[in-house]
Amino acid sequence: MAEPSRAATASAPRIEGGRFLIVEARFYDAVSAYLLEGAIRALEAAGATHDLVGVAGALEIPAGLAIALDAAEAAGRPYDGAVALGCVVRGETYHFEIVAGESARALTDMSVHRKLALGNGILTTETVAQAEERADPQRGDKGGDAARAAIGLALLKRRAGDR
Repeated sequence: MAEPSRAATASAPRIEGGRFLIVEARFYDAVSAYLLEGAIRALEAAGATHDLVGVAGALEIPAGLAIALDAAEAAGRPYDGAVALGCVVRGETYHFEIVAGESARALTDMSVHRKLALGNGILTTETVAQAEERADPQRGDKGGDAARAAIGLALLKRRAGDR
């Protein structure tokens, strides 16, 4: 199997003063810890700050994101972008498809409708071992990839004059 190119996400430009929201589902605690480590590392390397909101699982990420975004807007401190972190592991029932599909759909809808610079770091894997490998900043760094995706979109918004 071909390996994906990491050139596009291996490093992010600086976004000095950028403010990002991380919404993290801790259902798989070890996986979430890896994802969070990678995301924070990427944001800090880019010169950005972050706030963290924890939710129960992947289905709660979009609602938690919307609540926190609205609160920040109301307080006059909007975020430049957001990072969604979580993990859905296939089980023996159809629940996997519902959680994976509906969380992705809600995040995509929110990103497009709000013009939100969003990095989706919700892993969908067959096993916890696969998730740990992808999440670990030393191996897969999907949390870092999600943060770099959000940074890239936030920079695009800035260049377009849409803060």
